[in-house]
Amino acid sequence: MPILKATASGADYTPLYLRAISALNTAKVPFLVGGTHALSHYTGIARNSKDFDVFVRRSDFDRVMEVLAQSGFRTELTYPHWLGKATSEEGFVDVIFSSGNGISAVDDEWFEHAEEGFAFGVPVKLSPPEEMVWSKAYVMERERFDGADVMHLLQARAEQFDWARLVRRFGPHWRVLLAHLCLFGFIYPSERHRIPAWIMRGLMGRLDHEMRGENPTERIVNGTLVSREQYLHDIETLGFKDARLTEVSAMTDSDIEAWTQAISGGRTES
Repeated sequence: MPILKATASGADYTPLYLRAISALNTAKVPFLVGGTHALSHYTGIARNSKDFDVFVRRSDFDRVMEVLAQSGFRTELTYPHWLGKATSEEGFVDVIFSSGNGISAVDDEWFEHAEEGFAFGVPVKLSPPEEMVWSKAYVMERERFDGADVMHLLQARAEQFDWARLVRRFGPHWRVLLAHLCLFGFIYPSERHRIPAWIMRGLMGRLDHEMRGENPTERIVNGTLVSREQYLHDIETLGFKDARLTEVSAMTDSDIEAWTQAISGGRTES
């Protein structure tokens, strides 16, 4: 794999992120590298970027931030339901323990199935491809859609996927997974056979069963799980209940308020 650099507007952030990796390794705090570096490892798609995403368990978050603070970073719990930032004059590190919709929490399985790889030429553990698909599949904003990343992960790794684990990860949101798998067959017609037939039959069977059943009566909009902005109209004007306030998400009213207010500030974190 190519050694990616963290660059933007002519600046090279690589030394900063190497400092963060070294500090965490020295402190022996468990972390995974995701984002651009993991995507490059699995798909061969290289993107030089200023972003550096570190994934940690929530129980390890405070210790991670303490270590980074001791290394010269200013730290904050930016969004209490999923993400903090370690900032320096040269750039920042996103320290992620869940997802913007409060669903894809980093747990022990992320670490059990992590793969060995590299970030800036240094050996690290990378977020598993299944968990990357699980979290990226929900990102469907106007300004950002991670569907192409999902497609490329499937195209590169379909035969190695733990499909049973992936289906379990999506749980009641199996329609989101099915939608991406159907799209995969459209984007790569010659590759659609690489998605196991038992997966497609199983998910289609669920769809058939659901269509034969009674329609839910509670007016819930799940759109807020894939876009924090585009379905606010449904809640504020049409009277739908926000799915983020049901048992499927760990978000609270205050989390949603802060995450919504960030829209106007142009903050589009992963």
